[in-house]
Amino acid sequence: RHVAQFFRQFPWLLAAAQPIFRLTRPCFTAGVVGVVFNTAGEVLLVEHVFHPTNPWGLPGGWVDRHEDPAQALQRELGEELELTAEVGQVLLVGSRTPRHFDFAYLCRATGSVGALCGELLDYRWTALDSLPALLPFHRQAVQHGAALLSVELTGHNS
Repeated sequence: RHVAQFFRQFPWLLAAAQPIFRLTRPCFTAGVVGVVFNTAGEVLLVEHVFHPTNPWGLPGGWVDRHEDPAQALQRELGEELELTAEVGQVLLVGSRTPRHFDFAYLCRATGSVGALCGELLDYRWTALDSLPALLPFHRQAVQHGAALLSVELTGHNS
């Protein structure tokens, strides 16, 4: 209580100390992927140039500094596939390295795939029972998205 009372009397001290405090905090990178479904319930997979061991996966990319992850995903879908999509809720958050986080979002395509960027070789809409080998995070995200989509379509958990 004494500390709280002190800072209530001198709130400017916290504002002045914040930049110094931030210098002591770790920096992180973040990535986003979209579990994009079409009206047929198929999920969008892309063949990545820079993923030689598991080339097929979810579309996405890096989150820029000061960028909202959902907006980063919309940007990446536009840049990589010329695709517009409704970005919904976060399905999964994971960390494959100590200073990196990945966010997977449930998405619904609201447009068609256009020209692919140079980072992608191909794309395909895939039935959930025909998924190729995927990175574990991507597979888990698709499973979470499929379960949520099923609940939305049927109105109850199966």
